[in-house]
Amino acid sequence: MSHVTLARPVGRLLRAATLATLLAGTGAAAVLAATPKDTLVVAWAIDDIITMDPAESFEISAGEIMGNTYDRLVRLNIEDPSKLYGDIAQSWTVSEDAKLYTFKLKPNLKFASGNPITAEDVAYSFQRAVKLDKSPAFILTQFGLTKDNVEQKVKAVDPTTVTLEVDKPYAPTLVLNCLSANIAAIVDKKLVESKAQNGDMGYGWLKTNYAGSGPYKIREWRANEILALERNDNYHGEKPKLPRVIYRHVKEAATQRLLLEKGDADIARNLTPQDLQALAASKDIKTTDRPKGTVYYISLNQKNGTLAKPEVRQAFKYLIDYDGLGKTLLKDIGIVHQNFLPVGLLGASTDAPFKLDVDKAKELLAKAGLSNGFKVTMDVRTVQPVQGIAENIQQTAKRAGIDIEIIPGDGRQTLTKYRARNHDIYIGQWGADYWDPHTNADTFARNPNNADDAATKPVAWRNAWDIPELTKQTDAAVLERDAEKRAEMYKKIQAEFRDTSPIAIIYQMNEVAAYRTNVEGLRVGVTSDTTYMFNVSKK
Repeated sequence: MSHVTLARPVGRLLRAATLATLLAGTGAAAVLAATPKDTLVVAWAIDDIITMDPAESFEISAGEIMGNTYDRLVRLNIEDPSKLYGDIAQSWTVSEDAKLYTFKLKPNLKFASGNPITAEDVAYSFQRAVKLDKSPAFILTQFGLTKDNVEQKVKAVDPTTVTLEVDKPYAPTLVLNCLSANIAAIVDKKLVESKAQNGDMGYGWLKTNYAGSGPYKIREWRANEILALERNDNYHGEKPKLPRVIYRHVKEAATQRLLLEKGDADIARNLTPQDLQALAASKDIKTTDRPKGTVYYISLNQKNGTLAKPEVRQAFKYLIDYDGLGKTLLKDIGIVHQNFLPVGLLGASTDAPFKLDVDKAKELLAKAGLSNGFKVTMDVRTVQPVQGIAENIQQTAKRAGIDIEIIPGDGRQTLTKYRARNHDIYIGQWGADYWDPHTNADTFARNPNNADDAATKPVAWRNAWDIPELTKQTDAAVLERDAEKRAEMYKKIQAEFRDTSPIAIIYQMNEVAAYRTNVEGLRVGVTSDTTYMFNVSKK
């Protein structure tokens, strides 16, 4: 079990009755009691969290933790995602050739450790992320940064000035938006290097520890159980209104609702349409929602010869009951959507050519020589609505002669298997890492190297989908400076993706958070890292 070792256990920070509730599900009996006034308790399925290192963290739940605990040069404006504001950057300039970015840091900044934040820390953070080369590193390496050149391309000019040199004249909005992503979080070089072992740049230590400067600091993490944040008194901006936030891993939506109703949780995050309907009449509970830059999809591994047949790929798109799901499992929490760009991003298409058509699917399967169907497995994270969608697809596929065996697992298990390309079928979600269309085009419609040992491993690679021509189109779109032309390029890419890909987009998430009426300031972000708990207070 992964955990952060701390000076004081989080239990001492909570009243005994609430602690018993937090430990329910691990063997202790639940005690119904209000949460402490100075602590925000969030019931959420956080079993997808694998690491606390921003250079490696690439999961939805972990993204939110990173957004609340680490600073970066710039941040997304959650009220208007088309705009950015300086986080630790006071100002920035872009050279005329759009290849050199210069950032001036705000003065007198400190990490949670008390160490000063300098341009050297910024340069080190970028260099470390590129050299470690973990899953999200491509967000930086796409700009020509490599292990060999990153120390020359990202430099501390003086204690408060850092420069970034990119290899091509990308749209500056793309580069800056990428620098708002978690991979660009700033880590405390002095602290991290003091924990380094055998030149690992603190990688072993930071997987379960903290070295940031954000509004909150990570106090304790017990995988699949609890994650505690504590106010960072060295934070440069307005301090969080609450001293601490406790994320409790609660997989079942019904249990989240019960905890919320009884006052044992302040916020619930994975509620089903049925749960939301049940809460609608409560005077003690409110909801807030927002369309999110997250899409859910089903993908077919092209290493499986049967699933690699073009007709099979298309058949699966006609075996999804989009309308039925939209009216039941996804009601209020999702918007039926068949394109990899979520609505809200430049060039997002709303075309939806597919609907449940078992006869059409059978025709396609017959063309592929599979009139008698076949057997296949599907890896599924056991949370709603993913599990319900999987069971729904299992039933519709059966009508076309496809026998799907569902293999359940927690978020870490299914993700690890998926990232190793060891699945047959996978149902996943992808949240925008930054607010630019390339964030999703780069993973769904780009696969520069389909080899097993490829350095870049986007969703297309995870499903062994070799697409050199579509990759070229995506590479061209990222260099187009005219917004209208660029939008049209992405619409063309999405159309080809719908027609040929082994991936069917099912819906765009409309995230709903239910909360007790004494909670104020809760606002769902458009990306996984922009739901800011540091803005939340309790009456």
